[in-house]
Amino acid sequence: MIIYTDIISGDELLSDAYDLKLVDGVIYEADCDMVKVGGDNIDIGANPSAEDGGDDVEDGTELVNNVVHSFRLQQTAFDKKSFLTYIKGYMKEIKGRLQESNPDEVSVFEKGAQAYVKKVIGSFKDWEFFTGESMDPDGMLVLLNYREDGTTPFVAIWKHGVKAEKI
Repeated sequence: MIIYTDIISGDELLSDAYDLKLVDGVIYEADCDMVKVGGDNIDIGANPSAEDGGDDVEDGTELVNNVVHSFRLQQTAFDKKSFLTYIKGYMKEIKGRLQESNPDEVSVFEKGAQAYVKKVIGSFKDWEFFTGESMDPDGMLVLLNYREDGTTPFVAIWKHGVKAEKI
């Protein structure tokens, strides 16, 4: 299994257990699912229906996004202006790191990142934003949106902003 870790914060953001697609040469997108968590059924030997009641107790389950839940991502909020401020600083940091480690990828990153950011800005109200578990303000934002069918969520992370660790 490969875990994708944010190169700035060190947070685990995604793994190859999800079907990853490379978009524009700079973004990994992975489809997610909404799953139920919690609500463990603990049998204490009682029969609530025989004891007049207990059937109306909630089971304590919660519907969550499996990627967000698995990697303990923390939701955050942006307006367009603050997102653009953040993304400019983030792109500058990643570009600087790329120039040191892999200069051949800089032009691919700049071109692809610009195209993807335009896509996000064009449908800004449809996107949700998450930080890694550490909530490092300089770290990568995980972007979440829904496919054209309106029901399939997907997350997007920057290819050049993660390191792949085989475990």
